[in-house]
Amino acid sequence: MDLNSLSLAELKKLHKDVTAAIANYEDRTKAKARAELEAQARAMGFSLAELVGGETPRKRSSAIAKYRHPENPAETWSGRGRQPRWFVAAIAAGKTPDDLAI
Repeated sequence: MDLNSLSLAELKKLHKDVTAAIANYEDRTKAKARAELEAQARAMGFSLAELVGGETPRKRSSAIAKYRHPENPAETWSGRGRQPRWFVAAIAAGKTPDDLAI
């Protein structure tokens, strides 16, 4: 194949096709490797997820509330992230974070 004789459109199409073929090849290779590893793990009495720790990310637990709105106890803040408006307003009014602590 003489690449110098191809037009720009043909070169771009060829590039797109080659990129897709590479990705497809990598996906097939990974799937084959996974199947072989799963079969080997099953032969030893395990699942692949047991051996490699699974594929689900660990979930982060909710932060415990440290501060409570003085007039509306349903509104709380853990002390993480952006300060809520009620917390900023209370601090501006002269309260301390200890006054708002649960």
